[in-house]
Amino acid sequence: VGAAGETVPATPPAAPVAPAAAPKPAPTPEAAAAPAAKAVPAAPVATVAPAAPAIAVSLALPPPPPTPDTRHPTPAAQRQFITPRAKALCRAKVISPAPITGSGPNGRVRVKDVEAYLASVGYDGLRFSAAARKLASLEGIDILSVRPTGHGGRVTVADIQRMLDERPKPMSKMRRIIAKRLGDSFRDIPHFYVTTSVDMTDLLAYRQELKDQGTSYTVTDFILEAVILSLKEFPTVNSMAEGHTTRWRGSVELGMAVGLEEGLVVPVIRQAEDLGMAELHATAQTLAAKARDGKLLPDEMTGSSFTVSNMGMFDVENFHAIVNPGEGAILAVASTKKQPVVKDDQIVIRAMMKLTLSVDHRIVDGTVGALFVNALKMKLEDVELWKSLT
Repeated sequence: VGAAGETVPATPPAAPVAPAAAPKPAPTPEAAAAPAAKAVPAAPVATVAPAAPAIAVSLALPPPPPTPDTRHPTPAAQRQFITPRAKALCRAKVISPAPITGSGPNGRVRVKDVEAYLASVGYDGLRFSAAARKLASLEGIDILSVRPTGHGGRVTVADIQRMLDERPKPMSKMRRIIAKRLGDSFRDIPHFYVTTSVDMTDLLAYRQELKDQGTSYTVTDFILEAVILSLKEFPTVNSMAEGHTTRWRGSVELGMAVGLEEGLVVPVIRQAEDLGMAELHATAQTLAAKARDGKLLPDEMTGSSFTVSNMGMFDVENFHAIVNPGEGAILAVASTKKQPVVKDDQIVIRAMMKLTLSVDHRIVDGTVGALFVNALKMKLEDVELWKSLT
């Protein structure tokens, strides 16, 4: 109840008050026999495509947060009272009234408050180019917040443009999907990593022989084939965890990470274990070209059971990849570099390449991970094996 003369909002109480003395009637036999129905809210269902790569699935994501804009403060921001003349003066001086303390009723900012603020910050001694001042005004930038880099402390257009470039920008749909999926993966999947060094000297020499004979294979082709053969030996690595269960994948659905300017896509080589080297090479080349041209179909980017991420062309010594949701492991391939190594108790120069296996520790233990990368190493270093396959 309000005091005398006070306006009280006519809103209903939050809940009606039940009479204290009214007893409840006894339930009828039919009512007693019927169980009470409870209203259960529907649980939200997240749709996740099995074994999909980072961008291969359509996820319902919340809209990106709006870019902060001093011209349009959010409703949550504390409301500031300012007279029209004071607001016009702030616009003319290209400043934000937010830091100004008002001396009027209810803290209202008046012209004299703006003038006092300008004097306190030494506004008249500041220097701005006319173009910078205009751009700041158009973009709603407080020119006092700009770090000047021009001659004599002058604020330039470049300074304003730098602030515009630093403004938060919403992610593209592709980057948001990548962030969602890989963020979930890194949070929910207990990763562990196993790294080994592979001597690629003999294989590179054999690859050059094939090229001289008119048969061209990429280093990635050999790595993909070695992965396929090793997954046959270690099917656990080709499995996936689903809650408290694991699911064995009957075929090798081999993902091949392809980096694009706007993000990462993972085309999938279907039933890769059934392909010979020539077919594997042709399929990988076709999918990579479609990825670069933005022509991959949705079903060409879903259902992978294992992924290979090759950054060998970027001069990297080693890196760790994040396991894609729906997979049990991913292989990170670094650059091949000539290094001094010990071979037959002699120091020699060899072409060495590091492989790092990232594994879901829920389904693959360290021993299996180590055996798997060593199986890869043995195959890549066995030139006679490649002669039989090509």
